[in-house]
Amino acid sequence: MTSDLDLLRRFARENSQDAFSEIVRRHLNLVYSAAVRQIRSPQLAEEIAQSVFADLARNAGKLKSDTILTAWLYAVTRRTAIDVIRKESRRQLREQIAMEMNTTNANEGSAGVPPAWSEIEPFLDDAMAALDETGRSAILLRYFENKSLREVGEVLGASEDATQKRVSRAVERLREFFSKRNITIGASGLVVLISANAVQSAPIELAATISTVVLAGTAVSTSTAIAATKAIAMTTLQKTIIGTVLVATVGTGIYEARQASQLRDQVQTLQQQQVPLAEQIQQLQRERDDATNRLAGLLAENEQLRSNRTETELLKLRSEVTQLQRMQSTEATDDPFTQSVLALTARAVELNRHLQQKPDKKIPELQLLDESDWLTAAKNAKFDTDADIQKALQKLRSIAKNKVPIGSALYAFARANNGRLPNDLSQLKPYFNTSRFGDLGLDDATFEAIIRRYTLLHTGNVNDFPSLPTNSD
Repeated sequence: MTSDLDLLRRFARENSQDAFSEIVRRHLNLVYSAAVRQIRSPQLAEEIAQSVFADLARNAGKLKSDTILTAWLYAVTRRTAIDVIRKESRRQLREQIAMEMNTTNANEGSAGVPPAWSEIEPFLDDAMAALDETGRSAILLRYFENKSLREVGEVLGASEDATQKRVSRAVERLREFFSKRNITIGASGLVVLISANAVQSAPIELAATISTVVLAGTAVSTSTAIAATKAIAMTTLQKTIIGTVLVATVGTGIYEARQASQLRDQVQTLQQQQVPLAEQIQQLQRERDDATNRLAGLLAENEQLRSNRTETELLKLRSEVTQLQRMQSTEATDDPFTQSVLALTARAVELNRHLQQKPDKKIPELQLLDESDWLTAAKNAKFDTDADIQKALQKLRSIAKNKVPIGSALYAFARANNGRLPNDLSQLKPYFNTSRFGDLGLDDATFEAIIRRYTLLHTGNVNDFPSLPTNSD
């Protein structure tokens, strides 16, 4: 498939209408959807889309060879939408937005848009603007245009693994952006919602209108510029000839206008003929939205279960406390062993209560703890003062971090690479004892969250250093 930049060069060089129309076809839905989100008016969004592609036509020969057209169009759409908002009078804009939002909200309700998307949509473009250029381009290509990691990597000039990391980091920053606005959603649920809803179909006739209007405007501007250049230092006879040519040009313009009008009539006729097809498309979209709702619900449930993983072992401890209390009240009241186990388990439960009150002390490694680890951390724990609580939580975190096999992975990597240390901890992934993590039920996202918290203090050869230290927060 011909690349965007090749099509753009062909348009700039040959004024190829087919090349420009193909660019419009590829990217119109992205531009129109971004404009609607920001302006909340389908009519103004169509005008913004026309303006954006007109800018593209004017700058077709000026874009750099490394330009990512998707990112360029998205940035120009956002800038154009902001300019439109500023230029519209406040009263007219409020009235129009109120009317269009009522229509849009009614349509969204009938289409079954998931509530999570309605919360995310107003902030999506601000969140995208907060990303760096590379992260924004990665998200646009991966989830707005639904390209594969290999295709995204080819555009960004990076390997598939490096692309995956860029995408993951950008998704995490988006999730943090929404979290600061009290919108809590997991990374998996977020990307599903963006993929399904960020880019919607633009009106069928808009692509034809843009191609016709923009290309006609480009042709007129080009011919006018040529005429103005050649008009310099003309003789009277030459000016007379040019006047005759201009009359003919006006006639040609009228003919082209009639042709454009006929094309619009044909488009309307085709639209009327395609009503059954449009109804089928709407039905498919409703089915897709229903499936998206169900998938988003399942992902949210999975996210909730994963977030509660740290409490799983504590639930077991509470159950044991109940059983031991029954034993204490019936047949083992004076048994010292039972009394000590009860006291230790109660301290573990108390330790978890303090942890829940200090969410800033939670780390992903806590999901590696089992029941015995909690009891070990609580064995000598005290909760009389804030210092006691901090010390107990520090010990719990230390036990959790010691369960991450960084040292074993470093040793395995060095042995396999003639004593050379890795440049990045991501290189250690093949050397981790992944079965150990798999037995605990950790998914890839949590595994990556743990690894990202550690930083190598040294690189080079293992023989050059007395130890293999690592550091985490």
